[in-house]
Amino acid sequence: MLLSGATGISAFMPASIQRALAIDPAPGSSFLDAEHVVILMQENRSFDHCFGTLQGVRGYNDPRAINLPDKNKVWLQSNALGETYAPFRLNIKDSKVTWMGALPHGRSNQVDANNLGKFDQWLESKKSTNKEYAHMPLTMGYYSREDIPFNYALADAFTVCDQNFSSAMTSTFPNRSYLWTGAIRKEQNGDSKAYIRNGDFKYAEAKWTTFPERLEENGVSWKVYQNDLYCGGGYVGEEKSMLGNFGCNPLEYFASFNVKFNPAYIASLENQISTLTPEITALKAKSADQLLNAEARDKALKDLAAKESVLENAKNELKEWSRENYDKLTAKEKSLNNRAFTKNSGDPDYRKLSTLKYMDGGIERETTVPKGDLLYQLRADVNNGTLPTVSWVVPPGRFSDHPSAPWYGAWYVSELLDILTKNPEVWKKTIFILTYDENDGYFDHVPPFVAPDPKNPETGKCSKGIDTSVEYIRLEQEINEEFSNDAARGGPIGLGYRVPMIIASPWSRGGQVCSQVFDHTSSLQFLEVFLSNKLGRKIKEPNISDWRRAVCGDLTAAFRPYNGDKPVSLPFIERDPFIEEIHKARFKKDPSGYKKLSAEEMTKLNTDPGSSEYMPKQEPGVRESCALPYQLYAEGHLNNDKKRFEIVLEARDEIFGKRS
Repeated sequence: MLLSGATGISAFMPASIQRALAIDPAPGSSFLDAEHVVILMQENRSFDHCFGTLQGVRGYNDPRAINLPDKNKVWLQSNALGETYAPFRLNIKDSKVTWMGALPHGRSNQVDANNLGKFDQWLESKKSTNKEYAHMPLTMGYYSREDIPFNYALADAFTVCDQNFSSAMTSTFPNRSYLWTGAIRKEQNGDSKAYIRNGDFKYAEAKWTTFPERLEENGVSWKVYQNDLYCGGGYVGEEKSMLGNFGCNPLEYFASFNVKFNPAYIASLENQISTLTPEITALKAKSADQLLNAEARDKALKDLAAKESVLENAKNELKEWSRENYDKLTAKEKSLNNRAFTKNSGDPDYRKLSTLKYMDGGIERETTVPKGDLLYQLRADVNNGTLPTVSWVVPPGRFSDHPSAPWYGAWYVSELLDILTKNPEVWKKTIFILTYDENDGYFDHVPPFVAPDPKNPETGKCSKGIDTSVEYIRLEQEINEEFSNDAARGGPIGLGYRVPMIIASPWSRGGQVCSQVFDHTSSLQFLEVFLSNKLGRKIKEPNISDWRRAVCGDLTAAFRPYNGDKPVSLPFIERDPFIEEIHKARFKKDPSGYKKLSAEEMTKLNTDPGSSEYMPKQEPGVRESCALPYQLYAEGHLNNDKKRFEIVLEARDEIFGKRS
């Protein structure tokens, strides 16, 4: 029933999940009365890809969709061969699409898809790197309620944000840095190195201040929950994607948190030393007459030098990250380390897998599932009444919704909500923010807002006092960092493409849509408002640029005081049957819902998109919209010589003040 998207599913819901919407806060209370904020950032999905067909949002029936330079509607994307495709449904049950891997989503191809705002290079920039699938227009693929019913039900129950953008036109780690720190630079100016690619982030090296450190300084309790860390590894095969945190806790890359004290990292160094030492001894023992061939001798010497370098580094690292040095850390440094890297070590099975066997039409199949509780420590803290004021949750890769893994993330979100609602007194005071870091290679039809370039007046302007240089990377900077011409990209850092966001709380239920512009720094701006009210003193993240504060809201528009409204129901997901259904799709056919359009079919879609059989059909009806703190004006007049009509655009703040 769950995976069919059939009606009447509420009959199959356990009471625990119905509580997510049945637990009422105090009448007249607001989000400022909450005591806990829980943030879960999932992986790599665009808004249209997930919610383009959702009722009442800016999706596939957008009447203000842009036209491309070739005069086609934005839905009609063409490749270098002149072949044109429209968005098409990715059938999650009857095709193997969730097992076909991710699409390109690095800095260069993200920038190229945008094409300086022309927005017409999605098919070329986002081809699958798997040659078997490269001919498919997979970037145009989307899911519907039938495919991801839990996600749609969550949006119907709470508030979905349809103008929420990733922070940077690039990959995962920079976008996550914006969520945890508000920036991707140590110094907030255009000359400082921008950590714009995943590869810029190295364990325990980044040096700018993070928001968790602001919390620590202000005595605010916080934690980052994950099953286990990535630094140190120790996992093989399926263990890595099922049990580690996928490298998606960015605090592992910041020096202040000292991630290399992780016992798994120490063990990996010790293993390197014990493995390399005899290998080096054996290489040195080989006599010259055993290596008469000069080529073999040169290779052996290179191997020896490489192994000796790795061994020397391992020994030095082991000295630096010893238990003795951990004991020398200050109380604050130990607190940062412990809170940032909370893991499920209290569960004896947290590093183990088990086998799930099931029947698929008479065929016995099996897959792996975690043996332990992926949310063990979070569950314990909720049950014990020790959930901190601010929590970030980082799932393993398999449960993150990343396109390189099956779509198991819905179960993870469901389980997290189940935990938060077990105790009504906790849920009455909790705000849960679900978002995604970036779009992977998946198309979204709304071009992101980008800052005007202070070196190019033709790109627009900002209010006086807003320096947008920090929002740009110069091509010469990229070349100076020795990127090749193929990889180097100058231009705006962001905003990136739209990604889903749902805000679940007693003050954001009712199935509203919030259309204020947000990005990942909006969650930090929300925490500023929330905590400043709680503490009675100003909490501010100085890393967030003035331009982002001017353009991106603070999420407060998504909430309203509780007035006694009664909620709708939310479906619950049981893990193993859910995983079985998705695993079955691994043995299905390739997705085939796309079609190369003829000139006649393109004309029909351009003229009347709603009448085209190749244009996705958005669910009918409207959705209640949150009030927005925008005070916008457009005024026009003929100039003095009566030959030109001039338009003045303004955004003012007399009514809504700093929330504008």
